[in-house]
Amino acid sequence: MESVMPMSGTRWALGLEYDGHGFCGWQRQSDQESVQGVLETALSHVAQCPITVIVAGRTDTGVHALCQVVHFDSPVVRPPEAWVRGANTCLPKGVALRWAQAVPDHFHARFSAMARRYRYMILNQREKPALWRNHTAWIYRPLDVQTMQVAAQTLLGTHDFSAFRASACQAKSPIRNLCRLQVTRRGDLIAIDAEANGFLHHMVRNLAGVLIAVGKGDRPVGWAAEVLASCDRCQAGVTAPPSGLYFVAPRYPAEFGLPVDAVDAGFLMGH
Repeated sequence: MESVMPMSGTRWALGLEYDGHGFCGWQRQSDQESVQGVLETALSHVAQCPITVIVAGRTDTGVHALCQVVHFDSPVVRPPEAWVRGANTCLPKGVALRWAQAVPDHFHARFSAMARRYRYMILNQREKPALWRNHTAWIYRPLDVQTMQVAAQTLLGTHDFSAFRASACQAKSPIRNLCRLQVTRRGDLIAIDAEANGFLHHMVRNLAGVLIAVGKGDRPVGWAAEVLASCDRCQAGVTAPPSGLYFVAPRYPAEFGLPVDAVDAGFLMGH
């Protein structure tokens, strides 16, 4: 069957990956290089007119993404491969588009997402890393993964996560449904996988900070649940560094047919 060329005014969804090291985060800044800034510049070059994108989930300085999703409305006609290949020729080495797909006008990268997935990576070895230094959190003290996993399960469900949100968080409600929080080890690498209907500012890094304290033995297993119940950020301890955090992918209804559920973070563990 002959393919149909998208029309002017088509809404596009894009999937991109990026290495957050060296960027001031996702959001465009006037005096620093951001992922949004370089992406919009590249897309505008392809379109030969200004393009502004809406993102599924903003990331902070130093945070990475395996499949970030954005959408925009194109005032010009371009095939999918033109957006991908054209933008990639203009993007810096740390950012790459993986796919482009036309979507219905009611699709919204942020508000259509049913859930978001993150992975927090820890390098748990005595010696400091070289290759992993900007892509994991280095913890030299031994971590008890089984204890961390037990503590993680006490945080699952729909709760007030005020104790795990940054003071600057602008979310209207601290209520979130955390449906997955799993801790696994492969050699010296430890992964904390989190999935929720939405995350508060610094929530994953604060969850990781609590679980790391439990894994070190500095806090008992029951402390995680106590922090949650307190609804007090001051009780949660240290925020884990951004270098270990990866935005894996959002989840969308099947009607949109986006290739996001197949994103596999396993390669980070050497699978």
